[in-house]
Amino acid sequence: MATLETASGSLTLRLTRAEKVGGLLRDLEVPLSAVTDVRVEADAVAAVAGLRAPGLAVPGRRLGTWRRQRGHRCVVSVRRGVPAVRVALAGQRVDELLVSLPDAAEVAMRLRAALDAHRRA
Repeated sequence: MATLETASGSLTLRLTRAEKVGGLLRDLEVPLSAVTDVRVEADAVAAVAGLRAPGLAVPGRRLGTWRRQRGHRCVVSVRRGVPAVRVALAGQRVDELLVSLPDAAEVAMRLRAALDAHRRA
């Protein structure tokens, strides 16, 4: 399962080998200064919007890049029944991350705390 980690002023999305292959994705690192919003989505699969290009969509699972409106790209790794963290980004190749995590609320809280600390520094 994918993970979101913060360290040294950056946010890193780490994917499993299966997620990388299935979604045609790779690990992603962005500066914390690029993060504009962090939310928890209770129904991760329903939170995915747009067209898959490229990626994998099977019942209960979404992996890959979803595109909507002009140039909006969202990297997605979600599972049915597992809440997700949605991270909005500015000034990056990707506009959003949507990642299912069993402890999504806790991860979102830690990410918000890291953002607050980064902005105060």
